[in-house]
Amino acid sequence: MSREFQFFIYLLERYATHLGVTADVAYRRLSEKNLVDYAIDMYELYHVEAIENAFADLDEKLSA
Repeated sequence: MSREFQFFIYLLERYATHLGVTADVAYRRLSEKNLVDYAIDMYELYHVEAIENAFADLDEKLSA
């Protein structure tokens, strides 16, 4: 498993907690907006910044 995908799993679990939902619900929301690959591709930025910055970015993308 790539480090990018491992980080995505971590991000997904934390993001689900941020949203107050389960990981499968968070995954479905990201998937419906075609943001799963986007989140994985953002590994280089997301893993060096505060995780809350990733949440803010994903929140913005989901609300668009």
